[in-house]
Amino acid sequence: MPAEADHFVYKLAPYLVLLPALVTFSIVPVGGTLTIAGHQVMLQIANPPVGILVLLAMSGISVYGVMLAGWSSGSKYPLLSSVRATAQMISYEAALGITIVTIVLVTGSLSTHDIVTSQAHGIWHWNVIRLGVVPFIIFWMAITAELNRPPFDVVEAESELVGGFNTEYASFRFAIFYLAEFMNTITMSAIIVTLFFGGPAGWAPNVAHLKWLFPIAWFLIKTVAFCFCYIWFRAALPRFRYDQVMDLGWKRLIPLSLGWMIVVAGFLIAPAWGLVMAAAVLFASVVLARAFEIGASRSSGADAILPVVGERPLPGEVFRTFSDREEE
Repeated sequence: MPAEADHFVYKLAPYLVLLPALVTFSIVPVGGTLTIAGHQVMLQIANPPVGILVLLAMSGISVYGVMLAGWSSGSKYPLLSSVRATAQMISYEAALGITIVTIVLVTGSLSTHDIVTSQAHGIWHWNVIRLGVVPFIIFWMAITAELNRPPFDVVEAESELVGGFNTEYASFRFAIFYLAEFMNTITMSAIIVTLFFGGPAGWAPNVAHLKWLFPIAWFLIKTVAFCFCYIWFRAALPRFRYDQVMDLGWKRLIPLSLGWMIVVAGFLIAPAWGLVMAAAVLFASVVLARAFEIGASRSSGADAILPVVGERPLPGEVFRTFSDREEE
Protein backbone atom coordinates (compact mmCIF):
# COMPACT_ATOMS: atom_id res chain seq x y z
CA MET A 1 0.00 0.00 0.00
CA PRO A 2 1.39 3.49 -0.86
CA ALA A 3 2.70 5.43 2.10
CA GLU A 4 0.53 8.49 1.33
CA ALA A 5 -2.67 6.51 0.70
CA ASP A 6 -5.88 6.80 2.69
CA HIS A 7 -6.01 3.22 3.95
CA PHE A 8 -9.77 2.81 4.39
CA VAL A 9 -10.82 4.45 1.10
CA TYR A 10 -7.95 2.75 -0.75
CA LYS A 11 -9.29 -0.65 0.29
CA LEU A 12 -12.94 0.27 -0.27
CA ALA A 13 -12.65 1.68 -3.82
CA PRO A 14 -12.22 -1.63 -5.75
CA TYR A 15 -15.41 -3.03 -4.20
CA LEU A 16 -17.35 0.12 -5.13
CA VAL A 17 -16.46 -0.68 -8.74
CA LEU A 18 -17.21 -4.42 -8.58
CA LEU A 19 -20.42 -4.55 -6.54
CA PRO A 20 -22.53 -2.33 -8.89
CA ALA A 21 -21.83 -4.73 -11.77
CA LEU A 22 -23.01 -7.70 -9.70
CA VAL A 23 -26.08 -5.91 -8.32
CA THR A 24 -27.12 -4.62 -11.74
CA PHE A 25 -27.17 -8.14 -13.18
CA SER A 26 -29.72 -9.14 -10.53
CA ILE A 27 -32.48 -7.14 -12.25
CA VAL A 28 -31.91 -8.76 -15.66
CA PRO A 29 -34.45 -11.41 -16.77
CA VAL A 30 -32.37 -14.30 -18.11
CA GLY A 31 -35.31 -16.51 -19.09
CA GLY A 32 -39.04 -16.98 -19.01
CA THR A 33 -41.23 -18.41 -16.26
CA LEU A 34 -40.96 -21.87 -14.72
CA THR A 35 -43.53 -23.84 -12.76
CA ILE A 36 -41.87 -25.48 -9.74
CA ALA A 37 -44.06 -27.34 -7.24
CA GLY A 38 -47.12 -25.50 -8.52
CA HIS A 39 -45.51 -22.05 -8.15
CA GLN A 40 -44.64 -19.66 -10.97
CA VAL A 41 -40.94 -18.73 -10.74
CA MET A 42 -39.34 -16.03 -12.88
CA LEU A 43 -35.74 -16.60 -13.97
CA GLN A 44 -34.71 -13.28 -12.49
CA ILE A 45 -32.98 -12.69 -9.16
CA ALA A 46 -34.96 -9.54 -8.34
CA ASN A 47 -37.83 -7.72 -10.03
CA PRO A 48 -38.17 -4.37 -8.26
CA PRO A 49 -40.87 -2.06 -9.69
CA VAL A 50 -38.16 0.57 -10.13
CA GLY A 51 -35.51 -1.65 -11.71
CA ILE A 52 -34.39 1.07 -14.14
CA LEU A 53 -33.68 3.40 -11.21
CA VAL A 54 -31.57 0.63 -9.65
CA LEU A 55 -29.58 0.48 -12.89
CA LEU A 56 -28.97 4.23 -12.87
CA ALA A 57 -28.08 4.23 -9.17
CA MET A 58 -25.52 1.44 -9.59
CA SER A 59 -24.04 3.24 -12.57
CA GLY A 60 -23.56 6.32 -10.40
CA ILE A 61 -21.94 4.36 -7.56
CA SER A 62 -19.30 2.95 -9.90
CA VAL A 63 -18.23 6.54 -10.63
CA TYR A 64 -17.45 6.96 -6.94
CA GLY A 65 -15.28 3.84 -7.00
CA VAL A 66 -13.11 5.16 -9.82
CA MET A 67 -12.84 8.63 -8.30
CA LEU A 68 -11.99 7.39 -4.81
CA ALA A 69 -9.43 4.92 -6.17
CA GLY A 70 -7.46 7.73 -7.77
CA TRP A 71 -7.85 10.16 -4.87
CA SER A 72 -6.96 7.69 -2.11
CA SER A 73 -3.73 6.53 -3.82
CA GLY A 74 -1.84 9.64 -2.74
CA SER A 75 -0.31 10.12 -6.20
CA LYS A 76 -0.95 12.80 -8.80
CA TYR A 77 -1.18 10.52 -11.83
CA PRO A 78 -4.02 8.30 -10.56
CA LEU A 79 -5.77 11.47 -9.35
CA LEU A 80 -5.58 13.04 -12.81
CA SER A 81 -6.94 9.86 -14.35
CA SER A 82 -9.78 9.58 -11.84
CA VAL A 83 -10.82 13.19 -12.44
CA ARG A 84 -10.79 12.56 -16.18
CA ALA A 85 -12.74 9.34 -15.72
CA THR A 86 -15.37 11.06 -13.58
CA ALA A 87 -15.85 13.83 -16.14
CA GLN A 88 -16.23 11.28 -18.93
CA MET A 89 -18.67 9.05 -17.05
CA ILE A 90 -20.86 11.97 -15.94
CA SER A 91 -20.89 13.37 -19.49
CA TYR A 92 -22.20 10.14 -21.00
CA GLU A 93 -24.53 9.48 -18.06
CA ALA A 94 -26.81 12.25 -19.37
CA ALA A 95 -27.25 10.71 -22.83
CA LEU A 96 -27.66 7.28 -21.23
CA GLY A 97 -30.41 8.51 -18.91
CA ILE A 98 -32.31 10.33 -21.67
CA THR A 99 -32.31 7.20 -23.82
CA ILE A 100 -33.64 5.13 -20.92
CA VAL A 101 -36.40 7.71 -20.38
CA THR A 102 -37.40 7.20 -24.03
CA ILE A 103 -37.78 3.45 -23.38
CA VAL A 104 -39.79 4.09 -20.21
CA LEU A 105 -42.12 6.42 -22.12
CA VAL A 106 -42.93 3.68 -24.63
CA THR A 107 -43.17 0.87 -22.10
CA GLY A 108 -44.96 2.76 -19.33
CA SER A 109 -43.03 0.99 -16.59
CA LEU A 110 -39.71 1.15 -14.74
CA SER A 111 -39.59 -2.64 -14.29
CA THR A 112 -37.15 -4.56 -16.47
CA HIS A 113 -39.58 -7.50 -16.49
CA ASP A 114 -42.33 -5.27 -17.95
CA ILE A 115 -39.89 -3.89 -20.53
CA VAL A 116 -39.09 -7.43 -21.69
CA THR A 117 -42.77 -8.41 -21.67
CA SER A 118 -43.66 -5.44 -23.91
CA GLN A 119 -41.18 -6.77 -26.52
CA ALA A 120 -42.33 -10.40 -26.37
CA HIS A 121 -44.81 -10.19 -29.28
CA GLY A 122 -42.26 -10.49 -32.06
CA ILE A 123 -39.15 -8.92 -33.48
CA TRP A 124 -41.07 -5.86 -34.73
CA HIS A 125 -41.96 -5.02 -31.14
CA TRP A 126 -38.33 -4.89 -30.02
CA ASN A 127 -37.37 -1.39 -28.88
CA VAL A 128 -34.45 -1.28 -31.30
CA ILE A 129 -37.01 -1.26 -34.13
CA ARG A 130 -40.08 0.51 -32.75
CA LEU A 131 -37.99 3.39 -31.38
CA GLY A 132 -35.80 3.60 -34.44
CA VAL A 133 -32.19 2.51 -34.38
CA VAL A 134 -30.94 5.89 -33.09
CA PRO A 135 -31.68 5.37 -29.33
CA PHE A 136 -29.94 2.00 -29.46
CA ILE A 137 -26.83 3.49 -31.07
CA ILE A 138 -26.76 6.35 -28.55
CA PHE A 139 -27.20 3.95 -25.63
CA TRP A 140 -24.49 1.60 -26.91
CA MET A 141 -21.99 4.41 -27.41
CA ALA A 142 -22.82 5.95 -24.02
CA ILE A 143 -22.56 2.66 -22.14
CA THR A 144 -19.26 1.87 -23.88
CA ALA A 145 -17.89 5.21 -22.66
CA GLU A 146 -19.26 4.47 -19.18
CA LEU A 147 -17.37 1.18 -19.16
CA ASN A 148 -14.14 2.87 -20.33
CA ARG A 149 -13.91 0.34 -23.13
CA PRO A 150 -12.19 1.07 -26.47
CA PRO A 151 -12.38 3.42 -28.26
CA PHE A 152 -13.30 5.45 -25.14
CA ASP A 153 -10.58 4.04 -22.86
CA VAL A 154 -8.75 7.35 -22.43
CA VAL A 155 -9.12 6.88 -18.67
CA GLU A 156 -6.34 4.28 -18.81
CA ALA A 157 -4.22 5.92 -21.49
CA GLU A 158 -0.74 4.72 -20.56
CA SER A 159 0.94 7.25 -22.86
CA GLU A 160 -0.28 10.17 -20.72
CA LEU A 161 -1.16 8.78 -17.30
CA VAL A 162 1.33 5.94 -16.68
CA GLY A 163 -1.49 3.44 -16.13
CA GLY A 164 -4.67 5.15 -15.02
CA PHE A 165 -6.62 5.46 -11.79
CA ASN A 166 -5.43 2.00 -10.67
CA THR A 167 -1.69 2.70 -11.07
CA GLU A 168 -0.95 2.35 -7.35
CA TYR A 169 -2.93 -0.90 -7.00
CA ALA A 170 -1.42 -4.38 -7.13
CA SER A 171 -2.17 -7.99 -6.31
CA PHE A 172 -5.77 -8.85 -5.37
CA ARG A 173 -7.15 -5.30 -5.43
CA PHE A 174 -5.74 -4.74 -8.91
CA ALA A 175 -7.40 -7.99 -9.99
CA ILE A 176 -10.72 -6.73 -8.63
CA PHE A 177 -10.58 -3.75 -10.97
CA TYR A 178 -10.07 -5.99 -13.97
CA LEU A 179 -12.74 -8.41 -12.80
CA ALA A 180 -15.10 -5.44 -12.46
CA GLU A 181 -14.25 -4.25 -15.98
CA PHE A 182 -15.10 -7.57 -17.61
CA MET A 183 -18.09 -8.16 -15.34
CA ASN A 184 -19.40 -4.73 -16.35
CA THR A 185 -18.97 -5.70 -19.99
CA ILE A 186 -21.11 -8.81 -19.50
CA THR A 187 -23.68 -6.98 -17.39
CA MET A 188 -24.12 -4.08 -19.79
CA SER A 189 -24.35 -6.47 -22.74
CA ALA A 190 -27.22 -8.12 -20.87
CA ILE A 191 -28.79 -4.71 -20.20
CA ILE A 192 -28.63 -3.83 -23.91
CA VAL A 193 -30.32 -7.12 -24.74
CA THR A 194 -32.99 -6.47 -22.09
CA LEU A 195 -33.80 -2.91 -23.12
CA PHE A 196 -33.60 -3.17 -26.91
CA PHE A 197 -33.59 -6.79 -28.12
CA GLY A 198 -36.41 -8.40 -26.17
CA GLY A 199 -34.26 -10.05 -23.51
CA PRO A 200 -34.93 -13.80 -23.62
CA ALA A 201 -37.66 -13.40 -26.26
CA GLY A 202 -37.31 -15.62 -29.31
CA TRP A 203 -38.67 -18.65 -31.12
CA ALA A 204 -39.36 -21.73 -29.00
CA PRO A 205 -40.89 -25.10 -29.94
CA ASN A 206 -44.24 -26.00 -28.45
CA VAL A 207 -42.76 -28.79 -26.35
CA ALA A 208 -43.52 -28.72 -22.64
CA HIS A 209 -40.12 -29.91 -21.42
CA LEU A 210 -38.08 -27.72 -23.79
CA LYS A 211 -40.10 -24.52 -23.88
CA TRP A 212 -38.38 -23.07 -20.79
CA LEU A 213 -34.89 -23.77 -22.15
CA PHE A 214 -35.05 -21.77 -25.38
CA PRO A 215 -35.49 -18.30 -23.77
CA ILE A 216 -32.30 -18.89 -21.76
CA ALA A 217 -30.48 -19.93 -24.94
CA TRP A 218 -31.70 -16.85 -26.82
CA PHE A 219 -30.59 -14.59 -23.97
CA LEU A 220 -27.12 -16.16 -23.88
CA ILE A 221 -26.70 -15.92 -27.66
CA LYS A 222 -27.62 -12.23 -27.73
CA THR A 223 -25.44 -11.37 -24.72
CA VAL A 224 -22.40 -13.25 -26.04
CA ALA A 225 -22.82 -11.48 -29.38
CA PHE A 226 -22.47 -8.08 -27.72
CA CYS A 227 -19.53 -9.27 -25.62
CA PHE A 228 -17.85 -10.31 -28.85
CA CYS A 229 -18.52 -6.84 -30.28
CA TYR A 230 -16.68 -5.25 -27.34
CA ILE A 231 -13.66 -7.46 -28.00
CA TRP A 232 -13.94 -6.63 -31.69
CA PHE A 233 -13.94 -2.90 -30.86
CA ARG A 234 -10.68 -3.28 -28.93
CA ALA A 235 -9.00 -4.94 -31.90
CA ALA A 236 -10.42 -2.72 -34.65
CA LEU A 237 -10.97 0.85 -33.44
CA PRO A 238 -8.32 3.46 -32.56
CA ARG A 239 -8.58 5.39 -29.31
CA PHE A 240 -10.24 8.81 -29.37
CA ARG A 241 -8.50 11.90 -28.05
CA TYR A 242 -10.01 13.16 -24.83
CA ASP A 243 -11.38 16.35 -26.43
CA GLN A 244 -13.07 14.21 -29.09
CA VAL A 245 -14.65 12.05 -26.40
CA MET A 246 -16.09 15.06 -24.59
CA ASP A 247 -17.27 16.74 -27.81
CA LEU A 248 -19.08 13.58 -28.84
CA GLY A 249 -20.83 13.33 -25.49
CA TRP A 250 -21.89 16.95 -25.00
CA LYS A 251 -22.29 18.25 -28.56
CA ARG A 252 -23.63 15.16 -30.32
CA LEU A 253 -25.16 12.48 -28.14
CA ILE A 254 -26.96 14.63 -25.55
CA PRO A 255 -28.74 16.90 -28.09
CA LEU A 256 -29.56 13.94 -30.35
CA SER A 257 -30.96 11.81 -27.52
CA LEU A 258 -33.00 14.73 -26.14
CA GLY A 259 -34.42 15.58 -29.55
CA TRP A 260 -35.31 11.95 -30.27
CA MET A 261 -37.06 11.63 -26.90
CA ILE A 262 -39.16 14.75 -27.63
CA VAL A 263 -40.20 13.36 -31.02
CA VAL A 264 -41.13 9.96 -29.53
CA ALA A 265 -43.15 11.67 -26.78
CA GLY A 266 -44.99 13.70 -29.42
CA PHE A 267 -45.93 10.63 -31.45
CA LEU A 268 -47.16 8.90 -28.28
CA ILE A 269 -49.64 11.76 -27.80
CA ALA A 270 -50.81 12.00 -31.42
CA PRO A 271 -49.26 11.75 -34.90
CA ALA A 272 -49.85 15.47 -35.46
CA TRP A 273 -47.95 16.31 -32.27
CA GLY A 274 -45.15 14.03 -33.41
CA LEU A 275 -44.78 15.91 -36.70
CA VAL A 276 -44.81 19.25 -34.89
CA MET A 277 -42.14 18.06 -32.46
CA ALA A 278 -40.05 16.68 -35.33
CA ALA A 279 -40.16 20.05 -37.09
CA ALA A 280 -39.24 21.87 -33.87
CA VAL A 281 -36.32 19.50 -33.20
CA LEU A 282 -35.09 19.87 -36.78
CA PHE A 283 -35.14 23.67 -36.47
CA ALA A 284 -33.34 23.52 -33.11
CA SER A 285 -30.69 21.18 -34.56
CA VAL A 286 -29.96 23.65 -37.37
CA VAL A 287 -29.59 26.50 -34.88
CA LEU A 288 -27.39 24.37 -32.61
CA ALA A 289 -25.18 23.25 -35.50
CA ARG A 290 -24.71 26.86 -36.55
CA ALA A 291 -23.82 27.83 -32.97
CA PHE A 292 -21.20 25.07 -32.82
CA GLU A 293 -19.79 26.20 -36.15
CA ILE A 294 -19.44 29.80 -34.93
CA GLY A 295 -17.89 28.61 -31.69
CA ALA A 296 -15.36 26.46 -33.54
CA SER A 297 -14.36 29.39 -35.76
CA ARG A 298 -13.76 31.59 -32.72
CA SER A 299 -11.72 29.02 -30.82
CA SER A 300 -8.62 29.46 -32.97
CA GLY A 301 -6.97 32.08 -35.08
CA ALA A 302 -6.89 35.86 -34.71
CA ASP A 303 -10.50 36.08 -33.48
CA ALA A 304 -10.00 33.57 -30.68
CA ILE A 305 -11.70 34.59 -27.41
CA LEU A 306 -9.08 32.77 -25.33
CA PRO A 307 -5.36 32.77 -26.14
CA VAL A 308 -4.26 29.69 -28.04
CA VAL A 309 -1.65 27.61 -26.20
CA GLY A 310 0.78 25.46 -28.15
CA GLU A 311 -0.59 26.21 -31.62
CA ARG A 312 1.60 25.04 -34.48
CA PRO A 313 3.23 27.82 -36.48
CA LEU A 314 2.25 26.06 -39.71
CA PRO A 315 -1.07 24.53 -40.81
CA GLY A 316 -1.34 20.79 -40.37
CA GLU A 317 -1.26 20.06 -44.11
CA VAL A 318 1.97 22.04 -44.61
CA PHE A 319 3.55 20.48 -41.54
CA ARG A 320 2.76 16.96 -42.78
CA THR A 321 4.27 17.83 -46.18
CA PHE A 322 7.63 18.72 -44.57
CA SER A 323 7.47 15.59 -42.38
CA ASP A 324 6.89 13.37 -45.42
CA ARG A 325 9.86 14.91 -47.21
CA GLU A 326 12.13 14.21 -44.26
CA GLU A 327 11.07 10.57 -44.21
CA GLU A 328 11.86 10.21 -47.91
